[in-house]
Amino acid sequence: MTLTVRVESPRSPEVEALLRAGDAYALSLYPADSCYMLNLDELDAANVTVLVARDDGDGTALGMAALGMAALVDRGDGSGELKRLFVDEGGRGRGVATAIMEALEQAARERGVRILQLETGPKQLAAIALYERRGYERIENFGPYVGDEFSVCMQKALDAAHR
Repeated sequence: MTLTVRVESPRSPEVEALLRAGDAYALSLYPADSCYMLNLDELDAANVTVLVARDDGDGTALGMAALGMAALVDRGDGSGELKRLFVDEGGRGRGVATAIMEALEQAARERGVRILQLETGPKQLAAIALYERRGYERIENFGPYVGDEFSVCMQKALDAAHR
């Protein structure tokens, strides 16, 4: 498998399918009021970059099924937030999440983001382990996640030298 991660519109049918699958997964784990997922209009904003991973084994990435996605929200103050990281079942255990994270962190650096934050849930142990392997550390819950027992917040300082 040769993965390609590219910026894409959140409005493509395959990305919308990933969003629906991500919604269903999150809602199977947590109460609805503890699921802080950006909707399609929020993902289509100028300060949001949506990255999609595809298997590019034959050199035609856009013809291949989307395996996973994530969004970078640039807050415009040197900080950003990772949102909507989701890998389809068919892409799990194949390095898709790592490839997405590498591309997202690079996109963040290119936009001038120096601190990248995220929120996940305590039942998502594989996600927490991925973030910890990538240098994210747990922090106090911020913004809308303050006081939510189903939120785990993390952050990483991005080193500009990795551009």
